[in-house]
Amino acid sequence: MYTIIVGGGQVGSYLGSILLAGGHRVKIIEMREELLTRLEKEFPKDVVVIGSGTDPKLLEAVGVRNANVVAAVSGADEVNLVVSGLARFEFQVQRTIARVNNPKNAWLFTPQMGVDVALNQADLLAHLIAEEMSLGDMMTLIKLRKGKYSLVEEKVDPASFAAGKALRELAIPELCVVAAIIRKGELIIPHGATVLQPVDEVLAVVHEEHLRELAAILGKPK
Repeated sequence: MYTIIVGGGQVGSYLGSILLAGGHRVKIIEMREELLTRLEKEFPKDVVVIGSGTDPKLLEAVGVRNANVVAAVSGADEVNLVVSGLARFEFQVQRTIARVNNPKNAWLFTPQMGVDVALNQADLLAHLIAEEMSLGDMMTLIKLRKGKYSLVEEKVDPASFAAGKALRELAIPELCVVAAIIRKGELIIPHGATVLQPVDEVLAVVHEEHLRELAAILGKPK
């Protein structure tokens, strides 16, 4: 996979290091002199590109037409929007990701503006805190499909409705899949006849609208 990252600050450099460690091709575009010295020490010479990510000629020069992803993660929302729009509408990049610095600007970061995925850190943190407060012991491991689905983990409470029952006996929400069960350190691939035991760790992929339903089935009765 080839990813172009616009913005070489902490977010951009960390993202670049992860992708490079995974064997992916990466270019990091940055024009601030105070950051270039650090980036050139951290990354191979062919990774760091000096210039503005809003310059179509520079994007063309780094092979934007062959990029799988363009990630605009600079500290300026206007820059990230321009980069995403160029990548999507001018160069038809498959996937665009843009960082939202000011939550008040989040409404602009839409597919109509060229943004496939908006990374709104404040909004994400607010939702995670709200979930942690409302879902008891259920833990969100990862968000999928722009937050519509979550991979969650919860231990079966001994007093829960699910303890001692087979999966097929439970009213598991339609948009929920129990993917795995960890029991005493052993991984179990579940099926309808699998009986849940107290303190089983249940891993499930569930739609955001059904998180509370699943938590009510597996967790301690209120």
